[in-house]
This record gives sequence, C-alpha cells and structure tokens, in this order.
Amino acid sequence: MSDKPHQNLAIIGHVDHGKSTLVGRLLFETGSVPEHVIEQHREEAEEKGKGGFEFAYVMDNLAEERERGVTIDIAHQEFDTDEYYFTIVDCPGHRDFVKNMITGASQADNAVLVVAADDGVAPQTREHVFLARTLGINELIIAVNKMDVVDYAEDTYKEVKEEVQQLLKQVRFRSDDATYIPISAFEGDNIADRSDNTSWYDGPTLLEALNDLPEAEPPTDAPLRLPIQDVYTISGIGTVPVGRIETGTLNPGDNVSFQPSDVGGEVKTVEMHHEEVDRAGPGDNVGFNVRGVGKDDIRRGDVCGPADDPPTVAETFKAQVVVMQHPSVITAGYTPVFHAHTAQVACTIEEINQKLDPSSGEVAEENPDFIKSGDAAVVTVRPQKPLSIEPSGEIPELGSFAVRDMGQTIAAGKVLEVNER
Repeated sequence: MSDKPHQNLAIIGHVDHGKSTLVGRLLFETGSVPEHVIEQHREEAEEKGKGGFEFAYVMDNLAEERERGVTIDIAHQEFDTDEYYFTIVDCPGHRDFVKNMITGASQADNAVLVVAADDGVAPQTREHVFLARTLGINELIIAVNKMDVVDYAEDTYKEVKEEVQQLLKQVRFRSDDATYIPISAFEGDNIADRSDNTSWYDGPTLLEALNDLPEAEPPTDAPLRLPIQDVYTISGIGTVPVGRIETGTLNPGDNVSFQPSDVGGEVKTVEMHHEEVDRAGPGDNVGFNVRGVGKDDIRRGDVCGPADDPPTVAETFKAQVVVMQHPSVITAGYTPVFHAHTAQVACTIEEINQKLDPSSGEVAEENPDFIKSGDAAVVTVRPQKPLSIEPSGEIPELGSFAVRDMGQTIAAGKVLEVNER
C-alpha cells in the first residue's frame, strides 16, 4: 500500500487497439513489472506465434486469454506515479465482454481511451465513451496508439483527434478537458519519456498526464455501500465476499446487512491486498468475513451496508435513460437486462413517463407511446427479481446503470427515485 492518494484508472477502447499492451507497458515503465518477466512473456508469445504480445500478457494472465489474444475478465494491477497510486482496471473491448467493461468502468475515477491511429474511432470506441460518461468517469486521456504503424504521421494523429472530438461532443462529454497524446505502447513512445519520433508534439507524456489528473473526491458522508463482485470460500477463514467500497467505511466489528439477500452479521476481518486492515474506505477493493454469513446466503450483485441503514431494495424505480441504439422502438412492457454496479437483473419498463429534449433536458412530451435511438426519457422500471439500487441524487455511485439486450448496450441512465419494496 502506498501513502499517495489512490486512483482507479479504467483503460477503455475498441478490441485490438492495444489496451493490454499499453497497460503492460505502463506497469513496466513504472517498475511494477520487472524486465525478466517481460522477457519470459516475450519468449512465450513468440512460441505461440503471437510475437509482440509480451506486454499484453502481463495483464492477460488467464491461459484462455493468451490463446485467443483477447481480454476477458477484468484484471487489477497496481502501479505508482510521482503523484498517485493507481489501480488499473483493464476493461475488455470485445462485444461479449461489455458487461465486464461496465463493471470495470463503474469502479474507475478516470479513464484512458485507447484509439489506434491506423483504425480511428471504431464501434466499441463509441460504446465505451458513452458508457464512461454515463458511469460518471470525469476525465478522459485519449491515447492515440500505434503511431509506429502510421510512421508517426502528424496528419493521421490530427484526423483521429478530430474524430474523437466529434464523438465526445455527440455524447456531451466535456471534451475541452480531454488530453490527447500520440503514443506507441509497443515501442514505448511518449509513455514515460518524450519521443523523438513525434517532434511535432509538445504535450505531456502519458505518465505526466496521469500525474495531472485531479484527485478523486472521496464520498465520505454517505453510508457504507459495497457491491459484491464475488463470494469465495477460503480455508481457515470461511466465506469471503469481495468487492469495492463505493461509499462509507468498513471496519471489523461493524454490523452489516446484505441486500437484497437480506442476511447480515458482524464483520470479523477486512483484508486488502492479502493484508488485514482495521479500516477500509471508498475506492478500496476488499475481501471481508462476516460472522454467520455462509457462501450460499449472498451472491454477486448484493450490496453490503450498515445494519441500521441497509441498502435500498427497489419494488420499482424511476430513472432517466438515454437510448443509444435500438433496432426498432422501446415501448412499455419491454424487459431488457439492467446492469447496475455488480448486479444484472431483467427489468420491465412499465411506463414511459416523459420524453426529454436531450440537449436541454426539458420535457418534450408527456407519456409518449415509445422512445427510440437518440431519445432521452424518464421511465418507471420494475425489476423482475430483487435489486438493490439507490437514487443517484443520494448515492450517485449506486445510482447509474446500463441497459443491455441482444448482445449490445442499448441505453444507460441514472436512478431518480426508488419505491422501496
């Protein structure tokens, strides 16, 4: 653990644009992965006919990912810069892995968007940027990667930059604050050291840009909310739920409640990075053990909170949504899957209350018959099974969600009010 302030950093972008290679390179340049480990990965990559994948292997340490050359689960890695102690959340770019991407991005404070110079904005670039904005990521660093592939051409970099700026405007990201950096994750250009290959570029290196990120505002006044990612059984300890604290603090001796499973007990131990701690706060990834709570009592998607202020479970909730893409129209009765924090629950849109003008947020139409791609609306939603979710005005960390159907993200939104069950 480090005494520097902590940041969760998401690395997002289209598949094959070089996210994993960039992460491996960052870990290598900050001394978090020693040279000989990279050498081992290089040999292994060449044996598998995947020469050039050595940095990616640092992150993709699941065997299946190496064989396929793609990132499946979210890997966590730590590294330090002069200003911050970072946990990288490497978010998969493949379509079928978007739900992992949602879990990853919802844990991040800031993000690096990787866009390959030879490919530009691709379908998933669009989807990830939209999700990043909806999930509350504030600052975006845009790494225009693979500059080595386009011979470090300034014109190509400018075209890609222009393309990304248009995209950020479309989803109403505060695009003026975004930092653009031409890099080669594979060759190491402009990651830790300024590159002679891009003499036309006078901005920061990637590590400098990361140092310049604003410090994450710790949400301290809200009660404990800790969405569960996994539940493990560890010999000698027992049942260990694992997740990231979104708000509040967790201490041994606390009485907690898991919702919607509706079980609880006293916290015996709290661990971070395999060390016992006597207190953990927002942004910390923890494993903890609760007296009397067994492996089958709780599951991924539950939220842990204080027994005297338990997480809210919704009978129905009102939400503001933006429809990204849908082949036809959305009407009352439509039941896609809602991804909120670590939960995935089928929910029915019971009522479309208002259609909003997306540019101003004003009400454009009351009780419309349907909404379609590009529309913003206020809807009433009924979860098909119990779901713990909070109004985003009270606990924003547990008030945003993405809506998926047919293998794609069709909408995203935030909770306005919850009708408790």
